[in-house]
Amino acid sequence: MIETAQQTARTLAGIDAYTGTWGYKEVIHLLRRTMFGAVKTDIDYFLNKNMLDSVDELLDPSSFTPAPPVNNYNSGRLTDPDIALGDTWVNGPSNAGLNNARMNSLRSWWTGRMIHQDRSVLEKMTLFWHNHFATEMAVYRDPIFGYRYQQLLRANSLGDFKKFVKLITLDPAMLVYLNGEKNSKRAADENYARELQELFTLGKGEGSKYTETDVQQAARVLTGYRINRTTYEGYFNPNLHDVDDKTFSSFYGGKTITGKSGADGEKELDELLDMIFDKEEVSKFICRKLYRWFVYYEIDAAAETNVIEPLAAIFRNNQYQIKPVLEALLKSEHFYDVVNQGAKIKSPVDYSVGLMRQNVVDFPDENNLVEQYYMWTIVSQVCALQQQNIGDPPSVAGWQAYYQYPQFQEIWINTDTLPKRNQISDVMMLAGVSRSGQKIIIDPIAVAEMFSKPDDAATLVQDLINYYYTLDVSTDQKEYMKSFLLSGQSASYWKDAWDDYQADKTNNTLKTIVNTRLQGLLKYLMNLAEFQLS
Repeated sequence: MIETAQQTARTLAGIDAYTGTWGYKEVIHLLRRTMFGAVKTDIDYFLNKNMLDSVDELLDPSSFTPAPPVNNYNSGRLTDPDIALGDTWVNGPSNAGLNNARMNSLRSWWTGRMIHQDRSVLEKMTLFWHNHFATEMAVYRDPIFGYRYQQLLRANSLGDFKKFVKLITLDPAMLVYLNGEKNSKRAADENYARELQELFTLGKGEGSKYTETDVQQAARVLTGYRINRTTYEGYFNPNLHDVDDKTFSSFYGGKTITGKSGADGEKELDELLDMIFDKEEVSKFICRKLYRWFVYYEIDAAAETNVIEPLAAIFRNNQYQIKPVLEALLKSEHFYDVVNQGAKIKSPVDYSVGLMRQNVVDFPDENNLVEQYYMWTIVSQVCALQQQNIGDPPSVAGWQAYYQYPQFQEIWINTDTLPKRNQISDVMMLAGVSRSGQKIIIDPIAVAEMFSKPDDAATLVQDLINYYYTLDVSTDQKEYMKSFLLSGQSASYWKDAWDDYQADKTNNTLKTIVNTRLQGLLKYLMNLAEFQLS
């Protein structure tokens, strides 16, 4: 929904290229929005580049094909007869008895990809499209379908959106999820035809005036698509296709798609997509969704005029290529406007994955793959506890925080989820998660050592505020934060304690003095409201 009754625009900035300061705040803003958390090494890396080159690099992923998920589930209670521990199951034979184990493997692997992402927007875009072209593992119930779907999102995340829509239409996970595989000339199923228009291309805005007749006719066009469960691909069966003409409403100019028999029936899908993509509302709808994902949840009249409409024109003029739209948005004065910095509540994935990445939590490597996947599972589970279950959005519309007016992102924070967020950071700071000799935990000393003057209490507190928060805090709060390090003593107390530990890192007593005070400080920083903002 576009908010057209705004008394005052948040900002009049548009998509002209940003020419202002390129410093710490701007870099961290860009990284928080395009990746999961802004990591200190990445901040330092992009501070040595300019804004244009930084965005270009983020929009040029190094690889679309990371190594696939593997069998991490062989145990005394469960054994895969075809796939050895550590080998991938994605090209192996299906096994209904292992579906749950393999889907859990996929979910954990996907979480691992986000935790160990490269310097690019790829993982953020893969999750964006998962929310847009939402499917649920709990419905399609086939891990190989799930992997193919995830790879489809990844490979097309910055490419040709029109081609992407066609591929998702034929994707086995989607064919199962929205009943496309049950759609036939004898019983047209309208499920996918409705969501194709309502959720995937045109939306429900004022410019989308398609009718129930259009849904019904589109369903007839889409009859005959089925799944080859040997190759795991969608295909067209002409014997199940409605070969009669399909006539659409005045919204589509009364267009008729001539019915075709035999293999030619498959051409009707291209005609349907050509007809839909002739409507300018497609470009506006997708640009609004990208805006809510990367910039801000509310779109006022000024943002519609100054940002959405010119971005939509770029989208259309580039034949629906996604990358040029993101390039214009992420290089724009609007994106870097101060009103858009620290204006978004972190999603559960942003919060949880970012927590691990920002604090440089060490995960087990591939030599301990069972524990590696277990720790990735822990992260995916805490996301689910905060109401964002990777692989299983609540409906075909995705997560409510991205469309539910007027709450939008406020949905992420409530009396159930906020305490859980604080519990997660507390556990990771104080105890960590351990199993079989492997452990993930925040090392507060390692965090402090990332900064230039960890021995100076005031400087370290300010560096941590700048690192964790977008917004600054009051002088009184800073003084209270310093008290964790000073323990009621003079400023030299912390410097002496730090220097003593640095001189003898094998001394556990000295380490405990430093570690305990840093734990208290970081725990406090992560429990404040400012830590929830991106």
